[in-house]
Amino acid sequence: ELNPKTGQRLAPDSPMYSLAMHDSIEAAALYRRGDDYYLFVNWGACCRGTNSTYEIRVGRGKRVNGPFLDRQGADLAKGGGTLFLESRGRFIGPGHAAFLNVDGVERMSYHFYDGTNRGRATLGILPLRWSQDGWPEVRPAAK
Repeated sequence: ELNPKTGQRLAPDSPMYSLAMHDSIEAAALYRRGDDYYLFVNWGACCRGTNSTYEIRVGRGKRVNGPFLDRQGADLAKGGGTLFLESRGRFIGPGHAAFLNVDGVERMSYHFYDGTNRGRATLGILPLRWSQDGWPEVRPAAK
């Protein structure tokens, strides 16, 4: 648990939890929807322009401290993670998911490297949708 004023641990001996594991993982984001928590993480290499291999993975849990399981039931702490957003067309190496809910409209922001603009880092914003079984989905542009 974090101190809301400082962002530091509430107590130096408060428990820490390992929620996800992969050989190249970073940029975690938590999102709560209803009674479920969603943990989004990046796998791959960032910050290499059009050579970036970043992709966003997700797992769902009932508690903020996990476990987070992917759609197949694999634990993110043991290498699981459902693919959420990957390179497609000019949108290369999507990463660093963040979420915004304004007046009940859910959106996600992320960065990508624009394959049609010399690999320049670009901000993308997409509507966040939900499958019938409660999994987040986005539909990036095809071009």
